Amino acid sequence: MNTAKATRLSVLALSMLVATACASTRTQKSAGETIDDAVVTTRVKAALIDNPTTKARSIDVETFKGVVQLNGFVETGVEKSTASTVTRGVNGVKEVRNNLSVKAEPATAGVEIDDSIVTGKVKAALVESADTKAYQVNVETRSGVVQLSGFVNNAASKSAAGAIARRVDGVKSVNNQIDVK
Repeated sequence: MNTAKATRLSVLALSMLVATACASTRTQKSAGETIDDAVVTTRVKAALIDNPTTKARSIDVETFKGVVQLNGFVETGVEKSTASTVTRGVNGVKEVRNNLSVKAEPATAGVEIDDSIVTGKVKAALVESADTKAYQVNVETRSGVVQLSGFVNNAASKSAAGAIARRVDGVKSVNNQIDVK
């Protein structure tokens, strides 16, 4: 085999290896998709900040392959629907999953402290469990109601996260809004 032909074959093999390493699967993003999702998340957060109706600090934004989750607790139904509308208008958003919950009543300082403690306990329980990947699960609590969100690889992980959260002392109910990739 001549040197030029061997070089072309080596370049072709290396190109195929690089392309395979950068390819995405159903549950894993390629490097490009990871960057794209980070850009979409940033654009959505900026659009929510710019909108006078939405309180962006109350809205958690997660993106996986262009699918955007809006998570957390907001003051009104108008704020919830406006957040969806604003998000749909952002370049790169393929789908919006609005998991925002409308707060029933203003929380007292004591309730907010209790909710923070419950959130911490749920996060700790998820980290301790071999059945969940806690870094993929967001936890927010409002008046003892725990909202779980984010993206996990399979239904078993979603179910396990919900079961773990329900066992934590102080949890009144669990709203499991985790999406399976």
